[in-house]
Amino acid sequence: MAASILIPSPSFNTYRYPLCLLVFVLCTYMTSQVSLNLHSQHWHQSISRFSVSLKTHKSSLKLYMIPAIPIVARQFLLKPFAAVDSLEAHVSPDQNCAASGVSSQNGFDRSKTLLDKASNSLDGMSDFERQLQELFNEVKTLIMTGNRSDALDLLQANYEAVKEQINAGAKGIEEAAILDVIALGYMAVGELKFVHPLLNLINEVIEDQKDDEPLLDSVLLHMGSMYSTLGEFEKSMLVNQRVTDILENRHGKNSIFLVTPLLGMTKVLSSTGRTTKAVDIYHRVIKILELSRGTESEDFVVPLVGLGNLLIKEGRATDAENAFVRILNIYTKLYGENDGRVALAMCSLAHAKCAKGNANEAIDLYKKALQMIKDSSYMPSDDSLMENMRIDLAELLHAVGRGREGRELLEECLLITEKLKGKDHPSLVAHYLNLATSYSQSKDFVMAERLLRTSLEITKKAERPDNPSITFPMLHLAVTLYHLERDEEAEQVALEALHIREKAFGKDSLPVGEALDCLVSIQTRLGKGEVELLEQLKRILRIQEKELGYENEEVMITLKKVVFYLDKLGKKDEKFPLQKRLSRLWMKYKQVVRY
Repeated sequence: MAASILIPSPSFNTYRYPLCLLVFVLCTYMTSQVSLNLHSQHWHQSISRFSVSLKTHKSSLKLYMIPAIPIVARQFLLKPFAAVDSLEAHVSPDQNCAASGVSSQNGFDRSKTLLDKASNSLDGMSDFERQLQELFNEVKTLIMTGNRSDALDLLQANYEAVKEQINAGAKGIEEAAILDVIALGYMAVGELKFVHPLLNLINEVIEDQKDDEPLLDSVLLHMGSMYSTLGEFEKSMLVNQRVTDILENRHGKNSIFLVTPLLGMTKVLSSTGRTTKAVDIYHRVIKILELSRGTESEDFVVPLVGLGNLLIKEGRATDAENAFVRILNIYTKLYGENDGRVALAMCSLAHAKCAKGNANEAIDLYKKALQMIKDSSYMPSDDSLMENMRIDLAELLHAVGRGREGRELLEECLLITEKLKGKDHPSLVAHYLNLATSYSQSKDFVMAERLLRTSLEITKKAERPDNPSITFPMLHLAVTLYHLERDEEAEQVALEALHIREKAFGKDSLPVGEALDCLVSIQTRLGKGEVELLEQLKRILRIQEKELGYENEEVMITLKKVVFYLDKLGKKDEKFPLQKRLSRLWMKYKQVVRY
């Protein structure tokens, strides 16, 4: 029984049920050679936590990066050196399909699978292939035109049709192919909750399929990428390993077809801390590309970026620098010295320079890169990537004591966004917070307070009074008021932020622990009772131990405060075991923490 695909007719009120044949591809095959389209999945993002606890030592400036896409709660991102990862998104602006298999810049593109082009000669494939492409294109069009509900209806209708066929006993590659496209559609529309059950069903369909089944490798590639996006790393690893074995047996161990699943494996290994193995696979990918493409192909950029970033995390900044220098040389040769891609490569190289401690060289590279992008009109000045590059540079300038120069860049970001979106737009809040942080570092707390109150006013207009995003400027404001020695006012602001976070995240959550940490510092100077302060500190300690682990550096700092108050209150029985634990942690962090 052949699988059926439901594609809307022009009226969209009726569906046609064409018969479909056994094989499909996600993009049209190249008739001459396989095209490696190595875009990164830069939709992935994580909200970085920031600490607002009041510490006596000078802390490094941390600025907020501008989200590349809207965030539901409008919380703000902190992502140092955002331009490094962003380089991957500009590997080849003219290409449309993502080799990673699921998401591209718009979350819609389906991958060019690295399959044997001879598959395209199988009788009848073109109808099934075309119908699948039409289905996905229709979903893509509906999403891009704002008809999200219609896209979901179309995906659901196709799911029900193929599920009916599976229940009737049809479990061939064609059913797996349709389910794969439906899963990709749900990924594109952002309904990830439907993707996991679909992947389970695809697994059920393909578990007995032979490895030489047409297009099984294509389905597996997409599954690996989707599992990775869902955080199911071990499942992603298994399917990527299976498709790697299939392609090795078909094309050999040095085939270009292996690049996509191998890169999928590096993502899994990097995400799960198996960095040594990930580095080895990156080197294998680079060797395969060298054998197939020579040594100066643009296809090297994505594995080199991934390798360079991983090496920096491993503390191998010199090796990372070599990777980014190679990218810079490739782009310079292909596009000339003044191309925007060369500028992005410079930013990645600047990251490696900074990791080596060469801050001034990194600053020069960033400045040159920003000027090149501006002169070449490679991207508009209000592009989020350009914005984050300015923030990267501003953070670096502050770190080396050139705060005034850094502040000029932050003010430029504010003015550009203000001109584009208006003076009350919520996206201005991150810029106000950055400027306030800059002024605070320069001890100009009066100006910092003014900026923070403006940011708080904008946030309150945009959000409900109990929205947790309001607590970001609130806690910054509490710290600033503390520095202005307006402790009672600082306490009230911190308490309000604490209550909002308790309601939003729960009383034992890490955001609550951070707000408590700020509050305790303020209340200590207000002379609150030592018993009350000790109980607050114990609560912070429990939260940190649960969320960060028992040997985290922040846990050690809080533990030191707890031991101090236990000693002050004469609670020796409680103090001694904690003091022994503190001594062990101090030995671990003695190169980092100074008493």
